[in-house]
Parts: sequence; C-alpha cells; structure tokens
Amino acid sequence: MQRQKRTWIGSLLLLFTALLVTSTPFQDVTSLPKEMRMMEGSLKQLQLSVPASGTLTNSNPDILQVNGQGSREVHVDFRHPLQVASKKVGETRLQWKVGSLPIKEIKVNVLPDTKVIPGGQSIGVKLQTAGVLVVGHHLIDTGKEKVSPGETAGIKVGDMIVKMNDMYIHDMNEVKKLVHEAGEKNQPLHLLVVRGKEKTNLVLQPAKDQKENQYRMGLYIRDSAAGVGTLTFYEPKSKAYGALGHVISDVDTGQAIVVGDGQIVQASVTSIEKGQSGNPGEKYARFYNESEVLGNITKNTPFGIFGKMKDKPKKTKWQEPIPIALAEQVKEGPAKILTVVNGQEVEEFSIEIVNVVKQHFPATKGMIIKVSDKRLLDKTGGIVQGMSGSPIIQDGKLVGAVTHVFVNDPTSGYGCFIEWMLQDAGVAEKNTFNQLKAS
Repeated sequence: MQRQKRTWIGSLLLLFTALLVTSTPFQDVTSLPKEMRMMEGSLKQLQLSVPASGTLTNSNPDILQVNGQGSREVHVDFRHPLQVASKKVGETRLQWKVGSLPIKEIKVNVLPDTKVIPGGQSIGVKLQTAGVLVVGHHLIDTGKEKVSPGETAGIKVGDMIVKMNDMYIHDMNEVKKLVHEAGEKNQPLHLLVVRGKEKTNLVLQPAKDQKENQYRMGLYIRDSAAGVGTLTFYEPKSKAYGALGHVISDVDTGQAIVVGDGQIVQASVTSIEKGQSGNPGEKYARFYNESEVLGNITKNTPFGIFGKMKDKPKKTKWQEPIPIALAEQVKEGPAKILTVVNGQEVEEFSIEIVNVVKQHFPATKGMIIKVSDKRLLDKTGGIVQGMSGSPIIQDGKLVGAVTHVFVNDPTSGYGCFIEWMLQDAGVAEKNTFNQLKAS
C-alpha cells in the first residue's frame, strides 16, 4: 500500500513538472536571455506571462527605466508586458521577484546609439603592401649555374620582406636599388621577413644574371594590388568608412595583404558578366577621376577594408544616417541591398535573408541571403564579383554587407553582420559591441 502511494505521488510530480515546463509562463521565463543588449534611446518589450504580481529591481534606473518609472524597485503585474526604455550608455541588472522568490535576472548592456550612411557605390581600390610580398621563385643563369638566391636563403612563397639591411622597404624600386648595391659590393643582404605571425631574419646573397647583366634575388615579388568593390557605410562623426566585407588576398599566394598604404577612388561600372552555376560572374568597372581620392586605406581585415574618407560619399540613396542593427536583431525575411549595376547609379534591390547564424564572437558568414529581385536577376544572375560590400538593409536599419556568392548558385551568397565591420572601422570599441555569451 505504501509503495503504491509513493508511485502515485511520483507520477503526479512528473505530471506536474511536465505541465509546468510546457506552460506558457515557464516558456516565457526561460526564453528570456541572461544578458541583453539595447541601443541608447531605444524601447523594448519583455513578456513573462506569470499569473502573479511582484516586484522588479532595477540596479541602475539612470540607465534603464521600467514602465516609465525611474526608481530602483517597481511593482509590476507579470501578466502584462514590461516596457523598458534605455536612457544612457551603461550596464544594469533587472531582477523579477514574487514575494521573496527570485524568478529571473537579466544583465542589460546599453550601447551607444550608432548611425551611419549606407553606401552601395562602386569604388576602385589601390593597395600598397607593407613591404614586398614574395609570390614565387625563379632561377638566375650566372653563366656557371642556375640558382635562386632567395630560395637558397630560405625565403618562402607568401613571405613579406619588410626590411633590407635595416631599412624599411615600400616598393620594388627600393628593392632593386638595394639589391644592386649589395651585388656591386659583393655583400649579402640582411632581410627581415614576416611569415604569418612570426618574424625571421635571413641572409641573401644576390646573384648576377649573365644575360641581363643585373643582380637579382631569384624571387617574384609584388608591392601593390588593385581592384573594384562596393562601399558599405560612412560614419559622419569620425569620417570612418568600411567596404568589401571580406579580406583582400594576394591572387597568387592567397595570403591576406598587409596594408602599407592605400587609397579608394570612384569607379564606374561599364558592363557585367552574368553569373551562372559554376561561374559567379563579375562587374567590370573602370577607375573614374583617379586624381580625386575619396579616402585612405589603413586596414585590411577578414571583414573588409577600412580607413577615413575626406567627404561624405556622393550619389548616395540616403542623405542622412540610419540606425544599425545588432547581430541578434537581424531576422529571416525580406531585406534590400544597395549596389551599382550601371555607371555610378546606386540602386535598391530586393533580397531574402534565408538564414541567420547566431554568432557570439566576430566571424564571417553571419547570414545566408538570396536575391529575389527580378531586375537584378535579369541583369546579373544574382550576386557577382565586385558586389562584395553592398549594404544590406532591413526594417530601415543597416544590418550587414554582402560578402560571398555561392559558386553553384549565384542567386545566393553570404553576408556579414555590420557590427563586426564597425569594430574594425574603429567606430565602436571592440568591447562595446562584444556579442553576448550563449545564454
């Protein structure tokens, strides 16, 4: 009899637990995160649906107000949504209680209100490396043998030579001069080489090419890169910009180019190779009015190129800045991209954000997008090379940038969240827009 009673009690407890965890109030409470981010001056609604009244403690009412009240303790009816309004940048904690029983606590970070002017303009990119990049080896015929002094010295493809004989080098002409001087004096060159994250000191003895009567290192080197991309945003207060949405890599080595100097200029789209399965297509453009430099390039990161612009970009669809969206505010559904498909005219095209990846740290490929605009599909086939950096706008907010195309499906591709680009642009401190830890 006692055993049967315990069995019944256990069954009732299991049933009660099952009903509790599947109930709307329980689901509402558990769905609220442990941490939450809001932009300064924004409103947010929180719903618990708990059939009870209680108190909500706000550790810093100067930063956040609840239901219009600026007090530390607010009496609330948990059956109705709470309206929380962010007042200034900072951190506070909200704790729900029924009597003395704590129900939920959330840490709220209020971030600076950030607005930018979305781009979409085609830009020409001229990048100068920090040193010279080694892209290959070649043999020199000295008359006695064929050698590559660079390969003999241990220099590898992808290495960046930044110093020669304790002198920083910036271009091929400086290299040529130092190699000639060392060869004439029959002296070795002492090189500082950057390989990945490591620095190495190497010694190279130039060899004289019998046919051309010149001293050489037996290396193919490159000191610059050029191409076309799309401007993503411009921040008027700092004059900072971001573009491309992905790193610029050397075409031969695949290595990210370390920026020594660089400029962005206007570009005009002349024609488009339409994308097809297996061939993503490409924008063909020419640099336009190269003497008018739009801005410099100070960074080349996994999220694009960054620097300062002299003036507000021209031919923009938005004359005034618009808000940015945090990564967790981006949702699946319709959106727009801004890009150029003819000349210098920035146009708006419809897309669908089909998948949003939850990212707790900066990472590329934050969302999958699909072009739905018939005009763009007819013109380009979808996403083409040169479209990288095209701003993605959803609900009037800048949410990200186009970064890559699916080779086997040019109608679709990846985008990155705008907040990662803002960090690399220096518009926001890296701690300011840090993603939340998983709840």
